[in-house]
Amino acid sequence: MKSVLYFFKQLYSYSGKKLYINLLGMVLISLLDGIALLLLIPVISYSGIVNFEAGNSLAKTAFGLLQQVPSTLGLTFILAMFLIVNIFQNLISRYVTIQNVKIQHGFARYLRLEIYRDLLCANWDFYIKRRKSDLINTITAELARVSAGTNTFLQFITGIIFTFIQIGIAFLLSPKITIFVLLSGLILAVFSRGFIKRSRELGGRTSEIAQNFLAGITDNFNGIKDIKSNTLEQSRMNWFRSISQRMYDEQMGYITLKTASQFYYKIASAVLISIFIFLSVNLFNSQAAQLMLIIIIFTRLWPRVTGIQASLEQIATTIPALKAVINLTIESKLAKEVDDLDYQSIMPINIKEGIQCNHVFFRYNQNENVYALNGVDVFFPSNRMSAVVGKSGAGKSTLIDLLMGLNQPEKGEILLDGIPLTKDNLLSLRRSISYVPQDPFLFNTTIRENLMLIQPSTTEDQLWEALQFAAADDFVKKLPHQLDTLIGDRGIRLSGGERQRLVLARAILRKPSILVLDEATSALDTENESKIQEALERLKGKMTIIVIAHRLSTIRNADQVVVLDEGQIIQKGEFGQLAGEKQGMFSNLLGKQMEATL
Repeated sequence: MKSVLYFFKQLYSYSGKKLYINLLGMVLISLLDGIALLLLIPVISYSGIVNFEAGNSLAKTAFGLLQQVPSTLGLTFILAMFLIVNIFQNLISRYVTIQNVKIQHGFARYLRLEIYRDLLCANWDFYIKRRKSDLINTITAELARVSAGTNTFLQFITGIIFTFIQIGIAFLLSPKITIFVLLSGLILAVFSRGFIKRSRELGGRTSEIAQNFLAGITDNFNGIKDIKSNTLEQSRMNWFRSISQRMYDEQMGYITLKTASQFYYKIASAVLISIFIFLSVNLFNSQAAQLMLIIIIFTRLWPRVTGIQASLEQIATTIPALKAVINLTIESKLAKEVDDLDYQSIMPINIKEGIQCNHVFFRYNQNENVYALNGVDVFFPSNRMSAVVGKSGAGKSTLIDLLMGLNQPEKGEILLDGIPLTKDNLLSLRRSISYVPQDPFLFNTTIRENLMLIQPSTTEDQLWEALQFAAADDFVKKLPHQLDTLIGDRGIRLSGGERQRLVLARAILRKPSILVLDEATSALDTENESKIQEALERLKGKMTIIVIAHRLSTIRNADQVVVLDEGQIIQKGEFGQLAGEKQGMFSNLLGKQMEATL
């Protein structure tokens, strides 16, 4: 229930007065529908089929004056009124329907934009603790279900309003019959609790299956090369067949449950009206007028009652999706690291002295005693090249993430020219950094668009200058459309080395004051690696360069080498100095790599 109330508050926050106007329109439609119903009674009286004066209905008083008018004029007037009422009712109904659709899809768009904005503003820790496919599933499939639930919710409100007004009209016609219908609806509500509970459970399973489906599909296509090279197609097909069957079973379960509830409601309707007519005729000696009222009230009021029950079931199936959207919204807001995505107005920071890690501790899980970084003290001087090396899992990437402000130390601090790194200067630091990851990411568009993404105002000459710097100009010139060549999903149409060089060129286009390279030359051949080394050498003294390197030959010209092991700095100094320390880890790593190349 809390989720539904939260949802309604969000809906009201978005729609505001539009929601009230629509509610007013629903009231008018219901009133006009009731007036049309009341107008049918004198029409029936004029027809001579039944005489409502024979009964004790309050409708007799309401239409007493009309029945004194000559039948021809009275019937004409009533039919004209009936026609006018129906025209107005349908005009208002059309307006309300269009507005409801606007609210439904506009609210879904509003939620989608808000959630996506919050996700972009969330910190790095938020992402490393979640599957990306779960986030995608929530802002696509789950949000689509919430959008459909918005329509159901509006229909539910409409049904409530219509029902209350119809009850009022029914009381005007016959209090006894109305009370019987309401008691019957109450009994139906008690028995329908089981359907609502099962609907909610079914909605939860549907969300879980959809989440697993998207996660599996994402993994399959990300790893399609491994699947094909290891002939895993059959096992993946078996998985897909299995989860597709589960999706089919859930859909059939939903249809079975929905049709079963509707079946019971309709049977209950027929049984109740039969019982009441039987009792009315045999025990209360009701006349034709009363029987006509019974039929009119049941046929117009009972579908409203059953419609409310059906809407409740539909809302129950939506609640798990609604909870997923709400939880993602709350969690992403709690993880927010910036408030504004307009970074263009933020000036890059100019680091004059350097970046200092002051007794930094960091761990990914606060409940464990294993620290990824354990008391790290290191200084990265400005406009110098520093290299970070060590075994896999030593904490190199973790250290880089802290230097870029992606994570924050649990203890200790990062200092920029002696000033602590906080939310106030975080974006200024990011604006001054270009990052080249080990696994380069490129968008499924042209080379030109991928490069200009980082600097939209870049000229053609600057593009080629950056490509030349990254030793990528030769292969780009050989492509069919050169800069306008489409490179496929994640740059799949290019080799690993070509992708890495394009990402390096993109980083250089930004003209950063800090360049961070995470194994940026790992996919390059010896010749291109040498060219990148020469380019980096030219950059020395112009920007601060921080390199994570497994291939130690790439950092021979580094001004400083930092050796990490199990989250601690165990060596620090120049390349030649550390290479000469025969008992040190750096010398050991260097020796093993030299042996491997022989």
